Amino acid sequence: MATLQKVGAASRAARATPVEYVEDASEPEPEPKPVDRKTKLRSFRVRTVSTVALIATFIGIIWSGHVPLMFFILMMQFLVARELFRIAYVAERSKRSLPLLRTQQWYFFFTAVFWLYLRFIKNNLLVEVTSDKTLARLFYWALKHHSLISYSLYMAGFVGFVLSLKKGLYLHQFAHYAWTHMIILITTVPTSFFVSNIFSGLIWYVLPAFLIVANDICAYLAGFFFGRTPLIKLSPKKTWEGFIGGFLGTLVIAFFLAALMSRFKWMTCPRKDLTVFKGLDCDPDEVFVPETYALSDLTQDLVSRLPDTMISYLSLMFEALPAGLRHWLADLTFTVAPIQLHALSLASFASIIAPFGGFFASGFKRAFHMKDFGDTIPGHGGVTDRFDCQILMAVFAYCYYYSYISKPEVTLGDVLSMATKLNDHDQILLVGKLANLLAGEGLIPGSIVDGLRNHLGERFTWEVPDS
Repeated sequence: MATLQKVGAASRAARATPVEYVEDASEPEPEPKPVDRKTKLRSFRVRTVSTVALIATFIGIIWSGHVPLMFFILMMQFLVARELFRIAYVAERSKRSLPLLRTQQWYFFFTAVFWLYLRFIKNNLLVEVTSDKTLARLFYWALKHHSLISYSLYMAGFVGFVLSLKKGLYLHQFAHYAWTHMIILITTVPTSFFVSNIFSGLIWYVLPAFLIVANDICAYLAGFFFGRTPLIKLSPKKTWEGFIGGFLGTLVIAFFLAALMSRFKWMTCPRKDLTVFKGLDCDPDEVFVPETYALSDLTQDLVSRLPDTMISYLSLMFEALPAGLRHWLADLTFTVAPIQLHALSLASFASIIAPFGGFFASGFKRAFHMKDFGDTIPGHGGVTDRFDCQILMAVFAYCYYYSYISKPEVTLGDVLSMATKLNDHDQILLVGKLANLLAGEGLIPGSIVDGLRNHLGERFTWEVPDS
């Protein structure tokens, strides 16, 4: 009778959780069952419809602007964390409920979001709050002490966790503490780098993110129609034909998609504030302006970085070509925007390295005997199933942009951020000096400077130009 009660309790627990978990992970994994063509076609239709709907939604959010796109990323991070927290709960489930488990998980998640997002949009936020004295009074202190506030919030959660420890549950509670921090570190932290890319110009988020989608589509189509050779055991459905087809297709899409996106200022101009639906206007960066390149110049620059042995082999191969072809290649020129060449680098990463994020997720699912992380997206599984490769791409796109694209410049947000680090005396002095400069240029009347001097008294000595 007791055995039947235990079985019934286990059955009810399994029905209550959407993730299937097998306690004995040492059991041999079942071989994947062959799928008939009718089932494959049905799956193809469902996947295609949901993919079109996802892309249409994504385009709509891009059109709405930088801030809605930032909240879209936050929503994706929330859904990914929810799916993984659910797996952690199943994996480390104890016979008794753990005190404040879900509260602690989401508390640490939103503390991490607060710290990360404000680090990336602090300058934009300063531009907004300083436009009104009431907003400045409310938010200036919080922005100035953002790091300290973030650390204090984390320590409050840490102390709360320690106080919630219960005898007999220590192992499960510390396991969940580790799960929570690893989930945030592996998923939430990397994808937050996309927020920085968004405000540097939508193209620096949209292009890398869409290349992941393009590679997934191209690899799926190539594998569906031509796939024969298995690629990796972690993902039995992945084939070499799909992997290579995805790589080639992504390169082509990246080259032309970058040229298309670079035509629109909405995609290329950086957003220096947090306004929504406000148009953007800027001088196009040189990376978006087409240039004429000579193939000989590019090859010489590339060859100069290779080892001497490889250079000699390449020289022999070039000399072996027909004379007419050698002359044609030496005189060949082409005109492209530099962003198109950078897009090929992004596409290469999206096709060769980023899929390993998917393989990692596949291995994780196999470890817990799961097919998908969830069922949020028909034909695709959970949000994590579609977001796994984006995690790697987010950090690479950020590093690539600041290594090869970004140029040192001073923005209004940068100046305001630096000004907040001055003491009270120097901040007021900065206002006076700046007012003198503006009055000297005729941008503001000298009476404004007189008013500042009269209001502040004799604490500061300013030379006020004639009005």
